[in-house]
Amino acid sequence: MSARINMATVDAAAYKAMLGLEGYLQTISLNHIQKELIKIRASQINGCAFCLDMHTKDAMKYGETPQRIYLLNAWREALELYTEEEQVLLAMTEEITLISQKGLTEETYYKAKQLFDENQIAQIIMAIITINSWNRIAISTHMPIAK
Repeated sequence: MSARINMATVDAAAYKAMLGLEGYLQTISLNHIQKELIKIRASQINGCAFCLDMHTKDAMKYGETPQRIYLLNAWREALELYTEEEQVLLAMTEEITLISQKGLTEETYYKAKQLFDENQIAQIIMAIITINSWNRIAISTHMPIAK
């Protein structure tokens, strides 16, 4: 793929706004692994090689296991590897990333309410929205994978 525009330089204000969301996500109650699972799963769905490369490496730095990363795309068949909270995060990630299919279902939202308070649910939604935005930026601009 040929390189396209660099959003950070072409539209620095918009890029800075996205970085503001990233800064906010550093303050939320989810732990590093939970945030990386959201980022990896959304990036798998969206087919974002740049973000998959970045966030699988980050997850490993935070102590995530290769097995859980490898099986993330099929997490429903490996439930024993993921906590109940992680399963809800992954279901929310899939439903919000694929919003046009059925949206965040009542079933998934109900499960989330059993495990997280309203503020945490809002934070999870913002984490999912943010990585989806980054995926769209990276794919649209052909951001190169780090070597």
